[in-house]
Amino acid sequence: MARDTDLNAPELRAKAVKAAQGLAPFDMLISNTRLLDMVTGRERQADIGIVGGLIASVDSSGTTREATVFIDAKGRSAVPGLIDTHMHVESSMVTPAEYASAVVPRGVTTVVWDPHEFANACGVSGVDYAIEAGRDLPLRFLTLAPTCVPSAPGYETSGGDFGPEVLSELLARDEIYGAAELMTMQPLLSGDPRVTGIVNAGLASGKRVCGHARGLKGGALAAYAAAGVETDHELTSANDLLARLEAGMTVELRGSHGHLLPEFANALLELGHLPQTVTFCTDDVFPDDLAQHGGLDHMVRLMISIGLPPEWAYRAATFNAATRIGRADLGLIAPGKRADIVLLDDLEDVKASLVVADGVLVSGRGKLTESVFAIEPPTALRTSVAVAELSPEDFEVTTDFQKTRIATLSKPRFPVWGEREVDVKDGKLVLPDDMIRMAIANRYGRNTPVRVAFLENWGTWRGAFATTVSHDSHNLTVFGRDPLDMALAANTVRSSNGGLCVAANGEVLAHLELPLAGLVSEAPLSETAKSFAFVRQSLDALVDWNPPYLVFKALFGASLVCNVGPRLSDVGIVDVFEERILETPVIQ
Repeated sequence: MARDTDLNAPELRAKAVKAAQGLAPFDMLISNTRLLDMVTGRERQADIGIVGGLIASVDSSGTTREATVFIDAKGRSAVPGLIDTHMHVESSMVTPAEYASAVVPRGVTTVVWDPHEFANACGVSGVDYAIEAGRDLPLRFLTLAPTCVPSAPGYETSGGDFGPEVLSELLARDEIYGAAELMTMQPLLSGDPRVTGIVNAGLASGKRVCGHARGLKGGALAAYAAAGVETDHELTSANDLLARLEAGMTVELRGSHGHLLPEFANALLELGHLPQTVTFCTDDVFPDDLAQHGGLDHMVRLMISIGLPPEWAYRAATFNAATRIGRADLGLIAPGKRADIVLLDDLEDVKASLVVADGVLVSGRGKLTESVFAIEPPTALRTSVAVAELSPEDFEVTTDFQKTRIATLSKPRFPVWGEREVDVKDGKLVLPDDMIRMAIANRYGRNTPVRVAFLENWGTWRGAFATTVSHDSHNLTVFGRDPLDMALAANTVRSSNGGLCVAANGEVLAHLELPLAGLVSEAPLSETAKSFAFVRQSLDALVDWNPPYLVFKALFGASLVCNVGPRLSDVGIVDVFEERILETPVIQ
């Protein structure tokens, strides 16, 4: 198990010194590898000698040495364990144990986890659970302190409230490796005391301060970096990539937005080298994608498939990643480094046959060598959905006017303000044929009114979808046209303490229960992936999507209030950058 054993224990180092010289046996010897060197980019034949969790030597193949355990790599490629520099376990809707079981056999040995979904749903209890649930697993979880709970204070409410004091307390813990992505961009640039205090708490801790700089450019991007934020994964163009590299930021290229990757790869190829500040991450991976394609291995595979040299892709996912997260013990297969080693049947297909983590054989032929078990979650995670039963009337917008002008949310993923004149019937707004409703109900017991917005350019809908996975406050969010179907979907999710539901014509078509914090299932990944895929397929049959922006995934980020543009939250239609809040769409 990857438990970060102390590599600097004198007795361990002393044994490694002897073993490296042939004066003592190795604990493990992996012979006949084809080592891909992350420093030189070259491949060479090598035997890897391990003592405890430490690599003691990397010699040319053929040297006869003693060892307790011998592994013949039979010419397979050897690379360091892959490092995911930014991710959220909760987005895969499984427990950390299930997540580890899915990615370790694929060669991922370290992840930098921002548990801000658990934190937004359950406060500090969510972070406590994340730390405990990630212990003693074959995957090394480097857990961060969530900085955006909620992501936009004053513009939404969630199940937690993390100000500078809470961040300081979390960052003082040894188990916390830094401050997680700072999404409250505009408040930081405006000098908001709360957000500035959060960043300063991160800086004072001496740990990393991670970022989320969607849409920032020019002076705003410079100011964001000058405030002390060092990373970004929210890139939408090659210009974004180059601007962040030139600003000295660590770039975390993510696999969750595949349509952008060819543009990023071309930009790097035009540079002619891989900058040391380029790393890879997954950010959000749905359960069916995790089961089918994997975690960070999928990102490496994608980048190689679109033309990035394999040695660049692996360097970004290992040596660059280790350097940028401040873990000099990781990212290299070299004497004195931690023994996180992956043997690959196919370098370009990223197909792992054997995985060693912290000097222990943890996976062979696609399966863990030992079973892992999820811990019992606290009560707070099982009782996080506190919302009254909803009725169809909750999804109507009332007015005293006969015809009225309303503010609309136009376009998915990158919403802009719109206006529309709509009819009124019996005191209720009449939804135009080319629009849908979006509604958000606070799920944390506040009993505030359900907020409703009308959405333009969201395709044709023939049903409703409800979810408590709704970034980042994860309030109960519903999409559709018919209030009857919307209420049915919402109440079905409410009854299971969270989850996803598709309904149409008065019938529930698909329902995935997510009872842990309204975000995660306790079922095996195989079952969760199957149920999630059925939810996706059921809604696909009811909605006309238009990729790359109008897609199923856009539903989960539609309430991401901290990003540029208008969004719907449990407070109303809000725009953080314009400092605007509308409790109702009616503006006449």
